[in-house]
Amino acid sequence: MISLKVYNSLTRNKETFKPLVDGYVGMYVCGPTVSGESHLGHARPYITFDVVYRYLTHLGLKVRYVRNITDAGHFEEEGRVAEDKIATKAVLEKLEPMELVQKYTNLFHWAMLQFNNIPPNIEPTATGHIVEQITMIEKIIADGFAYVVNGSVYFDVNKYHQVFSKKGLPYGILSGRNLEEQLDTTRDLDNQDEKKNKADFALWKKAPPEHIMRWNSPWGKGFPGWHIECSAMATKYLGTQFDIHGGGMDLQFPHHECEIAQSSVCNHIAPVRYWMHNNMITINGRKMGKSYNNVIKLTELFDGTHPLLAQAYHPMTIRFFILQSHYRSTLDFSNEALQASEKALKRLWEAYENLQKISVENNIATDTALDEKINKQIAEFTTFIEDDFNTAKVLANMFEIVPVINAIKNKQLPVNTISSKTIALLQQQFKLFIEDILGLQHQAAHQEKLAGILQLLIDLRKEAKAKKDFVVSDKIRNELAALGILLKDEKDGSVSWSFT
Repeated sequence: MISLKVYNSLTRNKETFKPLVDGYVGMYVCGPTVSGESHLGHARPYITFDVVYRYLTHLGLKVRYVRNITDAGHFEEEGRVAEDKIATKAVLEKLEPMELVQKYTNLFHWAMLQFNNIPPNIEPTATGHIVEQITMIEKIIADGFAYVVNGSVYFDVNKYHQVFSKKGLPYGILSGRNLEEQLDTTRDLDNQDEKKNKADFALWKKAPPEHIMRWNSPWGKGFPGWHIECSAMATKYLGTQFDIHGGGMDLQFPHHECEIAQSSVCNHIAPVRYWMHNNMITINGRKMGKSYNNVIKLTELFDGTHPLLAQAYHPMTIRFFILQSHYRSTLDFSNEALQASEKALKRLWEAYENLQKISVENNIATDTALDEKINKQIAEFTTFIEDDFNTAKVLANMFEIVPVINAIKNKQLPVNTISSKTIALLQQQFKLFIEDILGLQHQAAHQEKLAGILQLLIDLRKEAKAKKDFVVSDKIRNELAALGILLKDEKDGSVSWSFT
């Protein structure tokens, strides 16, 4: 019997989690737009839903975790100009669009590895599912909820709202936005005169002659809208209705609102049971944004090169910093906060190592009140994680136990202060929660793992060169260089590496 409760953004309530199919969970999380390097804002959702994935798996559930890559058609519905980010950045960097996409997808994967995030089971790309998107758009048009104008296709929000409000699925059901208010506040955009209503959004955009990324469609050459890609890929891999859809709070509107509308029309059912949204990260109390010059790339975090940073921070420090707050609360980033997290993580890990060294003897607690208190705190690890994944409270409980662990290890308290049964339980539960559920690693172990992976690639490159397979050897060197890792062939035949 699952006792896990999650906050459902759709109902605005905590609900007991019950999968659609016993023993199985379908989870879709909106992935990055790979038009540039991943930044601090990307760290929170993917670490958050990594913990969700880890805990659901711990419960014995078979989880299909789908996280997409947006590599085409991400134009801003709410921006001043309808811009395809991939195509625009490709021109700036003088790269083929898919070359740029591969570069930043590789960097994203590398950063997720540093955070010890488990990869999703399926990672579909928007460009790999153009056919599915076109098929879905055709169905929406056939059902009368979209219209074609000058080679572009728009979703008729007003008609959808009129029809689906009667089915309990009005437009605005997720964000709580009133459609009339939206019509009054929608900004003027390019091609606004093509739409029946300002709130209508593009399913397909006609590509102007200078547009690089374009595909054939029944409406002419063009590229897909941002929202349709997730509806198409989620339906393909998780079915017409699935359990969890995750993402940042900034995606609630318009992206997730539009997903609900598109999928409901096509599949005749609300697509998602539980909508989960993590809150935003602010920097020194201010929203992160290019206009504030406070967007910190993950590589800048790891090497300390951003002007707002006093030092480099290990990926585990960042992970720990994020998990110290509940995922639905605002998280303010600052050097002081990260330095405090660095010290706290070191203290926790030292206590964890001390705990593993305490020998378990067959003894009964001499301080029964303390023994009972610690057992209660251990039991609360599960209580808190099952209360909408409250990692902050789990960690707070651990820090309450840390002084007792250290006192026993340092012989300031006799080993039999608490029972051998409690010590064994502590050892087991600290490992389970710190490593398996929270996904924290010892920094030295993390570095050793990275060094081991690099050595494997260096050895494979050496073997390829010995066989005169320079295509493979150059590919390894170039792909690592794209990830910011430089290989250097030394005069003595050895190979060294460094971050660029």
